[in-house]
Amino acid sequence: MSKLYTLLPELKDIDSIAASNPEMIKKRTLNYIDCEFERFPVDALIFGSEDRTLPTVVLVGGVHGLERIGTQVIISYLKTIAQSLQWDEDLKKWFKNRRLIAIPIVNPGGTAYHTRCNPNGVDLMRNAPVEADADETTWLLSGHRLTKKLAWHRGEKDKLELETQTVVDFFKEEVFSSEVCISMDFHSGFGVQDQIWYPWAKTKKEKFPYYNEFVRLQKLFEDTYPNHIYKIEPQTKNYVTHGDLWDYLLEENQKREKPTVFIPLTLEIGSWRWVKKNPFQIFSIFGLFNPVKEHRFRRQMRRHVFMLDFLLRAVRNTKKWIL
Repeated sequence: MSKLYTLLPELKDIDSIAASNPEMIKKRTLNYIDCEFERFPVDALIFGSEDRTLPTVVLVGGVHGLERIGTQVIISYLKTIAQSLQWDEDLKKWFKNRRLIAIPIVNPGGTAYHTRCNPNGVDLMRNAPVEADADETTWLLSGHRLTKKLAWHRGEKDKLELETQTVVDFFKEEVFSSEVCISMDFHSGFGVQDQIWYPWAKTKKEKFPYYNEFVRLQKLFEDTYPNHIYKIEPQTKNYVTHGDLWDYLLEENQKREKPTVFIPLTLEIGSWRWVKKNPFQIFSIFGLFNPVKEHRFRRQMRRHVFMLDFLLRAVRNTKKWIL
């Protein structure tokens, strides 16, 4: 395990968070990913009640291995929650009627070895069996099956990669029994401003099933935090993609007899501003997606706490925004 901790020190953080309060925090190893000579776990942390019908917030990171900052933001936030549970009796009561779930590293092989794709050379955000509107896609960027030597490879047709299948199975088993779920998928590497994107990724021509609920949630957020830092817009305003994981999970949720009110969001941390301030980062593939300077890293660790706290409060107070 010590070698795994060296390659992925975040695994040690995950274990430490789980061990800090076994009564309130459960760790589940969802699967194992073989990569070269190592076997990496895909771990989930579940805070709060074991009742799967309760309102749930899900935080997901490390889908793209190069974008490590997203995983680190999630872990930093979970450490704060775990530490607060040591002394905050109100927070303990708070978690009796809601749940916080995190999968901090979906793609541990890519994260350990600094690749965007998984060990099979597949972009996990282009891997699901979802086809975008052909007239709206961008060559290569929207996903392709030409060669794994190029970025954004979708993988084999109608075959989910193990990492993708693991997330899908977990949502079906652990999340889609809840009455309402808001998920946040953390990424970096696009733009100079932090952006919150909402579905669909596959089309500009229609709204995703819970668009009206999202609009009310957005209004609640902006009324509560009128000076917030985010640009909030549909992902398709930037680009359209095949195979989006969250589009696929939305479709799968809609097939259920009683679908969950499911609002999957993406936080795209604007890494270009770090490169703008420190141009030498452009010579490092890691530097294109992550802050190198310590003060910028620390700023990210505290920058999104208010937004994550809001999601936890909103998911329990749905009568204020789900009519």
